[in-house]
Amino acid sequence: MKKQWVLAVVLCLALLTVIQQLTSANKQLPKKGYTAPAFTLTALNGQSYSLDSLNGKPVLINFWASWCEPCQAEAPEFSRLYELYKDQIEILAVNVTSKDRVDDAQAFVSKYHIPFPVLLDAKAVVTETYNIAAIPTTYFVDRNGIIVDRLVGTTDPKQLELKFKQLLR
Repeated sequence: MKKQWVLAVVLCLALLTVIQQLTSANKQLPKKGYTAPAFTLTALNGQSYSLDSLNGKPVLINFWASWCEPCQAEAPEFSRLYELYKDQIEILAVNVTSKDRVDDAQAFVSKYHIPFPVLLDAKAVVTETYNIAAIPTTYFVDRNGIIVDRLVGTTDPKQLELKFKQLLR
């Protein structure tokens, strides 16, 4: 009888541990309606950027690589929209550096005149945290740090600008 009680207690503790881990993991899921997972990365210019430091300002987190043709196609539109809305919104361009080269990322930034911070994810920590399976992938995070939308791949310029405007509401 004593063995059954010990086994029951051990099973209950194991179940509670699993529930606690699942509950705490759900707080950081990178999906709509959840808080965007926090991160800090170094930019091409050597400055450190933290998602947490941008609370109060809507943020687009764009995952990209220099060799990605859809990323090349959308880069001019992101630059144009950033110039229009830079006082109201921030763009963090997370280069999937684990699958890219810093020199190629720098050339991309120069070629497309990227005016917003370009962050280097050399160890793929942020890329993995956000479950990036395809690039480009863009997360739209409201001023409260909640993910309100996600775009995998590119979209036409009008739709992209509409998403910017919706984020500002």
